[in-house]
Amino acid sequence: MTVETTLLGTFLDNYEDFRRRLRRRLRSDDIVDDVLQETYLKVERLAPLPVNPTAYLFRMALNLAVDHHRGSGRLLTGVEVEELLHGVDDPTDPPTVLASRQDLEALGAALDTLTRRQREILVAARVDELPHADIAARYGISVRMVGKELRKALETCATKVGRRSFQRFGPGAGDPS
Repeated sequence: MTVETTLLGTFLDNYEDFRRRLRRRLRSDDIVDDVLQETYLKVERLAPLPVNPTAYLFRMALNLAVDHHRGSGRLLTGVEVEELLHGVDDPTDPPTVLASRQDLEALGAALDTLTRRQREILVAARVDELPHADIAARYGISVRMVGKELRKALETCATKVGRRSFQRFGPGAGDPS
């Protein structure tokens, strides 16, 4: 396997694009440099190439930026978190368009593998933002079963699109997901 076909190769090929996009979101060259360095070190240790390496790498850099803010002792405001996680890239940027299309195709295929109830619970919880208690009442099941079905759906989708699934714990974990 050559460097060009590895995640590290993808990172290096897209380095300037990541720098530009991160600078637009983070508005600090120092933070961008730190985040890209941390991303490089993390990527260097990874072996398998994900389904969409460019989107995976950019998301990794964004997650490291959030970690960086947490570590600096300064808490992000809600607006800053939303801008960071959901900032709008140039919609006409060809790599962004391609990555978005690939993500949608992979997600569509993953949703097709779910049972009807899992798919409906996932949509109710994540798209409609219904509380688990409302979903449980709708399907005549327990709140705990809603959590199990949702977790299974998320894990299945994450596996199919080549991403990791994270479980939320702590206060509010059973609130709208």
